[in-house]
Amino acid sequence: MSLFERKTRTVDEPGEELGGRPTSEPGEKSMTTKSGGEINALLGRGSEFEGKLTFEGTVRIDGRFTGEIKSSDTLIIGEGAVVEAEITVNTVIVYGYVRGNIRAVTQVQLHSPAKFYGALETKSLVVDQGVIFEGSCHMEDIDKPRSSYPPSSMGPDVEV
Repeated sequence: MSLFERKTRTVDEPGEELGGRPTSEPGEKSMTTKSGGEINALLGRGSEFEGKLTFEGTVRIDGRFTGEIKSSDTLIIGEGAVVEAEITVNTVIVYGYVRGNIRAVTQVQLHSPAKFYGALETKSLVVDQGVIFEGSCHMEDIDKPRSSYPPSSMGPDVEV
């Protein structure tokens, strides 16, 4: 192994030693997700940010974020992260705490021990056992304009 060899770490699994934080190993240049995508930015544990975040590629949050997040790519919210935001992305993968609304064009993944409080809109939803989900979910084609309707008229009538 040479000093300049490029190393990558897989960081989108909860409870890993790396925990989404870059290490100081010589030669380490980037981190990747399980699917092989490179993480472009990281808000690490102990970091706090308030404001508007717009990005391309994959971003991972392991710290505290308050505000608005917009992207046509992937957001990963790590275990231990606290996010209070309006989120509009292509895909969001959550292991931490989220309070706010999520609009994900492709998919929302809520993995244990995630806690989500708010409303979400997406075409595809994955919820692991042990996740706390308190709020509402709209799962039709979110690219089409949604007509507003009162809560009593949501969904088909079902007789028990």
